[in-house]
Amino acid sequence: MKIEIITLFPQMFAGFLETGVLGRAIKNKLIEVKLHDMRKWAWNSYRAVDDKPFGGGVGMLIRVDVIDKALTEIGRRGKKVLAMSAKGKKFDQETAERLAKEKSIVLLCGRYEGFDQRILDNLADETISVGDFVLSGGELGAMTVTDAVVRLLPGVLGKDESNEDESFAKSNDRKVEYPQYTRPESYKGLVVPKILLSGDHQKIEDWRERKRR
Repeated sequence: MKIEIITLFPQMFAGFLETGVLGRAIKNKLIEVKLHDMRKWAWNSYRAVDDKPFGGGVGMLIRVDVIDKALTEIGRRGKKVLAMSAKGKKFDQETAERLAKEKSIVLLCGRYEGFDQRILDNLADETISVGDFVLSGGELGAMTVTDAVVRLLPGVLGKDESNEDESFAKSNDRKVEYPQYTRPESYKGLVVPKILLSGDHQKIEDWRERKRR
């Protein structure tokens, strides 16, 4: 899979793309991530990408011509273009699973008061929100989508079955995973449920099923 991210702050992704599961996936060439500085397609000599909204109002909007030029230059054929915006559909595990089947996705990171509506209506294939709250920009949302999607790709987690029993997985009926414990068995009066120490695998599985929510 190839993931391209159009952002005003490509430097925000440095540590994110170099560490953990994602860093290993890139190093092992299981995915390719390319960052594009939105200011490359600025509309004036001051490298501006935003402008005042028609009709007045507080804040500035990312211009439609800037994003159109960006998508034209990087090419959008065969790519799923996703705009990160609070106006979008709530991102969930089902969406991550669907996007993991794509060969290439492009993430548009908004800033300021967001995007000119024509970007969302005409240039993006989908608009995605990571929650009912406001962030300073779409970068954290793009990181969230990238991480959730990449870990579903074959070989990324080492054992692909690691995805099967996780929270919100289809095989888990979209429920949150059961509680888990490790050593020590008792710590400052906090103890592990006895059923998990019983060795009775059927009872343990029944307990885990009851605890999924």
